[in-house]
Amino acid sequence: MSNSQATARIGSADANYLVHLQAGSHALVGDESAGLGGTDQGPPPFAFVLSGLVSCTAITLKMYMQRKQWPVADVEVTAVFQGKDEARFIRREVRLGGVELGEAERERLAQICERTPVTLFLKGASRIETTFL
Repeated sequence: MSNSQATARIGSADANYLVHLQAGSHALVGDESAGLGGTDQGPPPFAFVLSGLVSCTAITLKMYMQRKQWPVADVEVTAVFQGKDEARFIRREVRLGGVELGEAERERLAQICERTPVTLFLKGASRIETTFL
């Protein structure tokens, strides 16, 4: 896994929770919904977490199918937070279109989903070290 970096900035003159993000060379915005005091100009923080999970899953599946020289399917991955408090979990759905895969291939892809880098990161505890400058 390569090193990744992201930076978030909220200026004093910015709309309430509008955050300007820099993820590598990509500029993004995040926000909260109007119901939480934001202006809904960008996704909320947990949507970015889910976006990382679904993009990693889709990319990993396509890479695996290419490496195995299987017909490459259209891949659609959706993730939703479910439950509340400590009972919260992520429900992920994977849809493959455009090809017919056997049960063994589908089972193997399901196993691969459980071992993508972001999946493993989210399932395991990661240490976060914070420094105020």
